[in-house]
Amino acid sequence: MFVKTLKAENFRNLERIELEPSEGVNIIYGENAQGKTNLLELIWLFTGFKSFRGAKDSELVRFGEDFSKTEAEFFDGRRVQKAQLVIVKKRKATLNGVEQSSPSALSAEFSAVVFSPAHLSLIKDGPAERRKFLDLALCQLSRSYQSALYSYNKILSQRARLLKDIYMRPSLEDSLDVWDEKLAEFAVFLIDKRRKYVEILSEHSKAVYEGISSGKESLKVSYSQGDFEINRKEDFVKRLRALRKEDILAGSTSVGPHRDDIKVEIDGMAARTFGSQGQQRSAAIALKLAEAEIIKEISGKSPIILLDDVLSELDISRQDYILRCLGDRQTFITCCDPYSILRSCGGKTFYVENGTLTEKSRFDIEVKPPPQCEDREI
Repeated sequence: MFVKTLKAENFRNLERIELEPSEGVNIIYGENAQGKTNLLELIWLFTGFKSFRGAKDSELVRFGEDFSKTEAEFFDGRRVQKAQLVIVKKRKATLNGVEQSSPSALSAEFSAVVFSPAHLSLIKDGPAERRKFLDLALCQLSRSYQSALYSYNKILSQRARLLKDIYMRPSLEDSLDVWDEKLAEFAVFLIDKRRKYVEILSEHSKAVYEGISSGKESLKVSYSQGDFEINRKEDFVKRLRALRKEDILAGSTSVGPHRDDIKVEIDGMAARTFGSQGQQRSAAIALKLAEAEIIKEISGKSPIILLDDVLSELDISRQDYILRCLGDRQTFITCCDPYSILRSCGGKTFYVENGTLTEKSRFDIEVKPPPQCEDREI
């Protein structure tokens, strides 16, 4: 799939833009804090999910303005569609002129994979970041997973409130049985889907990582439930009851998919603990490129790739390999210095200055190279 046209009004610092990107690689370059990442964020929102930068909807509206309006015309592999997002306090989505019940409805039609320096947390931080990565990837592929995850989290919250009430009123303990049964039903579904996904993810990410490292290192990814593995609903209910006293004291549920993790190992060693910064970055990129391949494999659609200042800290051989991995997918790459990317690929180039995009030819770039970056964009 690919974006044919993109328009934005009052989005972040982008007052008004309109562009027709290449179906291949699109290089977005310029100095810091000019709007490069804002453009990737804009495209990502058409997946129906929240900002990958953690921003609230209201924070996406240009300062001093009352609303933001963005439009994307895209080819999904079968037909051309048109999506629109209007933000006042919250996002409202329209697809082909029909208002959607929720922006998340767009996820069935528009898919993308984003990688930014913040995604290094996939490897460096705790299990919560890896669960978030896993859930987001699966939600793009399955509406049933979205629904089950929502239900599980809702029941988990209700069970936590009940556990706290039981601590004060022990007579309520018997009412936990009903919630345990409901929680177990969704928990087993989520765990099963995650396990199957991670098996495929491990295979694809292993191949990508070996390419990035020129075959010198090996990556392994596996799903981890700690010391107690759950395969059936009955097992989960039994475990909940065994840990009930501890849960009542803690006021929270101590076992379940909300506690699970993904183990990422390089040559048999935990990447989080023993990996160098370069290895951790390469592992995170491998997971993201594998995610894109899985989306294509399962849905039949090649997701749009959004790379936010990803290549700057990699050597030339690793940069070249990643660019080759992108194949014929539409890709948007932000950078400060476009020279290394231009060396390896064609496509279109856009210069960003103070929220304004200008398409540049290679000749323009060679004559007037942009200033070098000093600090990361805010």
